[in-house]
Amino acid sequence: MITADLLLTNARFLTMDGPDTTALSILNGRIVALEEVPARETVDLGGATVVPGFHDAHNHMAWYGLSLAEVDLRLDSMDAVLAALTGADVPEGRWLVGSGYDENKIGRHPTRDDLDRIAPGRPAWLRHVSGHMCVVNSAVLRMLGLDERGRDVDGGLVVLDDTGRPTGLLQEQAQNLVNELVLPYPLHELTDAIDRAGQRYLAEGITSVTEAGIGGGWIGKSPVELAAYQAARDQGRLRVRTELMVAADALHPLTGHADDGLSLGLDLGIRTGFGDDWLRIGPVKVFTDGSLIGHTAALCHDYADRPGSGYLQGDADALTATIVRAHRSGWRVAAHAIGDAAIDLALDAYERAQRELPRPDARHRIEHFGVARHDQVERAVRLGVIGVPQARFVPEIGDGMLAALGPQRAGDAYRLRSLLDAGMVLPGSSDRPVTIGAPLLGIQAMVDRTTASGQPFSRHEQITPREALRAYTLGSAFASHREHVTGSLTVGKLADLAVLADDPTSVDTGSIGQIQVLRTMIGGQWRWN
Repeated sequence: MITADLLLTNARFLTMDGPDTTALSILNGRIVALEEVPARETVDLGGATVVPGFHDAHNHMAWYGLSLAEVDLRLDSMDAVLAALTGADVPEGRWLVGSGYDENKIGRHPTRDDLDRIAPGRPAWLRHVSGHMCVVNSAVLRMLGLDERGRDVDGGLVVLDDTGRPTGLLQEQAQNLVNELVLPYPLHELTDAIDRAGQRYLAEGITSVTEAGIGGGWIGKSPVELAAYQAARDQGRLRVRTELMVAADALHPLTGHADDGLSLGLDLGIRTGFGDDWLRIGPVKVFTDGSLIGHTAALCHDYADRPGSGYLQGDADALTATIVRAHRSGWRVAAHAIGDAAIDLALDAYERAQRELPRPDARHRIEHFGVARHDQVERAVRLGVIGVPQARFVPEIGDGMLAALGPQRAGDAYRLRSLLDAGMVLPGSSDRPVTIGAPLLGIQAMVDRTTASGQPFSRHEQITPREALRAYTLGSAFASHREHVTGSLTVGKLADLAVLADDPTSVDTGSIGQIQVLRTMIGGQWRWN
């Protein structure tokens, strides 16, 4: 008979891949029994519910940590946004930076003139809630040489008013113009941001995350961003297990032997899978289009509330070539594709990649999989591609999505039930800080599917609480190719778990998001209590 390090008793353990149980034993950071065995320490959990640690399959950890030090603009009126910026305590000589505004809630985008009135002479920079656009004032536009005229940007747009004068709104790749002024962030600031984010995650029962883009593009914060995660780990400040997507911009041609087949990657041939259970490199992130509420996602038909169908973030052939070359070089690929035209491009690229160089269980992904037709769902399953939708978009920005798509197309948006019924493994994710990222709120959104104004949002895509819980645990582990070591309470797997005050599969569905997280454990150690 083994002697465990720790025995947890008097709780309901929702294992996710087998029968529920009432006790769990841990040795050397792993689960050794789903029953009581002799142990050096016993903890009575007082009738709580225990679930596998939550895994957010698509979040932006450093970006979220940085946003915690910025002006919060998740507000409901333009007056409130401008008042928050006016009252911000920003040291002299620093930029005024705010994040999280949504023009669908406040009536319109802020303009350079709005910002000039509240921050005369000081650089001001507001990030849209989607992350796919921003607004800057005249001080920043002058630095960019855009004070009175626009500029063509491949995969982006400098928005002009009726007179041809820049409004201050920069979409998609045009945001890189601002990034050239502020990036790279110092590693110590990024390390602090990672720490701030991780502390919030532990309090929400999160034990693992996938960081959805570092090292390049408009999403990256530094070309050496991975070093900040390593520093956080060295200092004991990487609070949760972290998988890092590498932005495609960070990859470059490699010069190994021709027989190696490694044509695109990082120096030394480092690629997906490098690392360990705490910090590892995941897929390469390829942006194919933009944002649905920002009307920059590439659709096959015009938006319902304005002319235009969005656009790709680059030449279609070049985007396809990047995906195919990354696949051939051994990378898993995560293609950001929200509009159905962008999803078509990603699926075409994955099919071509597998045709040219078959790889068993490559498990490529489509991040967001936002406006997906039934034929695209079926094709993704056939190709073994995982869609990674964010149900939390519905209660936070769902009204804007309904307006953008119209009633006929809204049924295609952010599917859940259709993916499960087609045989796809469904992950759970937030796209934080685009949404409030607490997993229990995400689970409630998967079950409820109601917008902030109370509008039903394709209710036929609702799933059950247990299916949603499975998505945020075992489903997300599967999307990271880690279901063999985490994602369920299974003998032999890592002892990563969350202790909850109530059972999300049995409470009233409208109260799932209010369940209290009592404790969070990673590797057999209590990390939050």
